[in-house]
Amino acid sequence: MGILIKNVLLDNETKDIFIKGNSIEKIGSSIEKNADIAIDGSGKAAIPSLINAHTHSAMNLLRSFADDMVLDEWLNKKIWPVEAKLSREDIYWGAKFACLEMIKSGTTCFNDMYFSMDAVAQAVKESGMRAFLGHAMLDFSDESKRKKEIDAAQKFVDYAKKLNNSRIVPVLTPHSIYTVSREGLVWIKDCAEKNNLAVHIHLSETEKEVNDCVKKTGKRPVEYLESIEFFAPGLNVIAAHGIWLDNNEIKILKKHGVTIVYNPASNMKLGSGVLPFEKLKKAGLNVCLGTDSSASNNSLDMFEEMKFASLLQKSNAGNPVVLPAQECFDMATVNAARAFGLNCGKIKEGTLADLLLVDLNNTKLNPNYNLVSNLVYSATGDCVDTVICDGRVLMHGRKVKGEKEILRKVNEIFLKLKK
Repeated sequence: MGILIKNVLLDNETKDIFIKGNSIEKIGSSIEKNADIAIDGSGKAAIPSLINAHTHSAMNLLRSFADDMVLDEWLNKKIWPVEAKLSREDIYWGAKFACLEMIKSGTTCFNDMYFSMDAVAQAVKESGMRAFLGHAMLDFSDESKRKKEIDAAQKFVDYAKKLNNSRIVPVLTPHSIYTVSREGLVWIKDCAEKNNLAVHIHLSETEKEVNDCVKKTGKRPVEYLESIEFFAPGLNVIAAHGIWLDNNEIKILKKHGVTIVYNPASNMKLGSGVLPFEKLKKAGLNVCLGTDSSASNNSLDMFEEMKFASLLQKSNAGNPVVLPAQECFDMATVNAARAFGLNCGKIKEGTLADLLLVDLNNTKLNPNYNLVSNLVYSATGDCVDTVICDGRVLMHGRKVKGEKEILRKVNEIFLKLKK
């Protein structure tokens, strides 16, 4: 029968929105439809839900575990050792916790790489969110490990396909050029082509990564990937970070239609550098927004991320008109929808019913001269009242089913890891 939202602000006008199945069937005034769920939108605004284009959801378990460290030491001395202790159940609850945080801050879709991804998929299925999931492949140029990692990646792809759930999409996720061998990267490319899968990879995150690649291969990271024919025709590559790119690399990325995911909070916290956004924009690349993990951010709130994204670019450029609010909001909505081939990112008839109702009585949204500016520069996730994904209400009145149990389980895991 559907969901009927009455008297909600949409594009500066009061409208009704009728959702049938998983899509928006009608937008108009005084819609009269029989509905299973009726929502009073008075005092609310309807906006597209947010898409987190790069994260590691289960790492919510490691928030505040390893702060104020350089990336290489952060990974090798703290993160990877403790991750080796995580069980499948730990990862399941970490992902459940991440889904809860994202729902409560207005995100309905995320792009994730980690391990024990069947557990993450289970958490996503139960949450009602969308996710693009892949086994984080790291072989460190060890042949026996590469075989195991290839097997794990393929098994997850097969597992996700068998779920036959349109909200859970498998992707291939080589961690990076410095953790995956040439042979592993070529396998990823071949498997992605064969199975029509997107590829999600960390790329040019640090200056050290670039220098090490030049020393080892004689080429910068993007040039190296092109030299091994990683950017196959039609392959959808989504590259997280992209900070240390030169002009030639940007041209290569544009030629191959690569999407870049900007992660400003994580980049600032780890001192990695600043995304060359203006150069990417001028070249015509699609740029999305991600939080990275809660171990390096330490939040999954995409409203905060939008503010960081814009202000960092303005400050770095010494120019207040760089990355204005609407462009930043598009990064978190329509740009990401384009990257993942989703019919959402805007609230229109015929699009997927992935949307939010934000509370216009929240102090952070007042006065409301410009809603998009308020959403980017003032709002935080607690401005979100209602979350709808795929035509299903995931949160209403800021209540999410099962949140107390999730927090209890996460803190049990915290006490175990703390020992």
